[in-house]
Amino acid sequence: MAITGECFCGKVTYRINGKLRDARSCHCSRCRKAFSSQASAYAEVASDAFEWLTGENLLTTYESQDGYGLQFCSRCGSTLCGIYDGKIHGITLGCVNGDPEIEIGMHIFVGSKAKWEVVPEGVIQFDKGPPT
Repeated sequence: MAITGECFCGKVTYRINGKLRDARSCHCSRCRKAFSSQASAYAEVASDAFEWLTGENLLTTYESQDGYGLQFCSRCGSTLCGIYDGKIHGITLGCVNGDPEIEIGMHIFVGSKAKWEVVPEGVIQFDKGPPT
């Protein structure tokens, strides 16, 4: 069964014909700013399994590092996906419709989380990125 998602205003929609993998929550200062939240909720996806259904022309791309970036709806500002070298790398879980049948498997960059955030006990966490 396909996974679908959309931005806040509903003008940009997508479908994933496959499964999500490696869901994580990143607590670094850059993700806090990009997602206007205490952390991001993100899962990787095979780029060939992802397709825009509507509103691709409304996307705005921000490249933050060499090859890496985020794509937003230019109308409502929802962060929809991450890209690497111009291809979809992963999606933000907050824009997914329904149950994507995945759970956050790790919390990364917890060493730089906001002082006001409390990370639940018992979750897998790394002070920096996950081990490679």
